Amino acid sequence: MDLLVDDDLGRTREGAELAHYEAAFDAVTRDDAHYLAVVRDETDRIVGTMQLTIIPGLSRGGTTRLQIEGVRVATSERGGGLGTAMLEWAHDHGRARGATLAQLTTDNARERAHAFYARLGYGNSHVGLKRLL
Repeated sequence: MDLLVDDDLGRTREGAELAHYEAAFDAVTRDDAHYLAVVRDETDRIVGTMQLTIIPGLSRGGTTRLQIEGVRVATSERGGGLGTAMLEWAHDHGRARGATLAQLTTDNARERAHAFYARLGYGNSHVGLKRLL
């Protein structure tokens, strides 16, 4: 939970009601299409996390996609290469499961994240839309 609130956006959008997070965690861990990755430092403190989902698809010739969500790196670890290592690991994870395309979304306000993902080869090729249900 600490990583989810470790920035300006997370502080305002993440809640303290753990029951919702626990239910979501249970649902994700029961579905083999999902993988929750956690990175710990030498003191066993969690310093990074991300959720990976393999999505089989019909478009693009039946392309299987790797969806990367909830990427978080502790403020104290940013800028040291951990995020790059995490994404490279995620790409290998996707390839090993047949994915040929990686996709992710990031908030418009996260300009540093946009630059980070661009350095890793991600292009701003689509418009991501969201709607509350």
